[in-house]
Amino acid sequence: MAVTGHVAALVLALLACGACHAQVIDVARSRIDFDVHTRIGSSVRGRFPVFEGRVDTLPDGHRQVRLRLSTRDLEVGGSTRYTRLARGPQLFDAERHPVIEFVSEPFAPELVHHGGTLAGRLRMRGIERTERFELQPAACERAGHDCPILATGRVSRDDYGLDGWRWALADRVRFLLNVRFAD
Repeated sequence: MAVTGHVAALVLALLACGACHAQVIDVARSRIDFDVHTRIGSSVRGRFPVFEGRVDTLPDGHRQVRLRLSTRDLEVGGSTRYTRLARGPQLFDAERHPVIEFVSEPFAPELVHHGGTLAGRLRMRGIERTERFELQPAACERAGHDCPILATGRVSRDDYGLDGWRWALADRVRFLLNVRFAD
């Protein structure tokens, strides 16, 4: 089952579709990455290759993003060792918490075109908090179809109990979303 995550959710929510009930994220043409800085100044990049998501059109015309990411399938820098550590109990704890979920607050369709802040509830490792992601202004008229929807967001590892490897990793995790919809 494909799953889409918390930061990615905000990017997806921004795509407005006036005539449809839901826009499904095309996992083959979308990408959800994350990175965290090390204490020595370098950065470690990972990705969620397995996710699912959609943007619903609500009865009042507002949109809402729903995103699920699989922690069991996350990958880190092409490294088997780093991937195993990230999936392990000191970080994402994929065995006990296999999914990260994000549900945005309802937002106006214009947000995807103009860019701005998308807020919503992120659930990770059994902890749910309000987070905010920044959407970039759309580069085309049909964002999500003719060009990607781009969003970023930062969360605190401490807020979600991802407290392993403190001596090596900084607290903030940045999510990077590059989203396109299925046509």
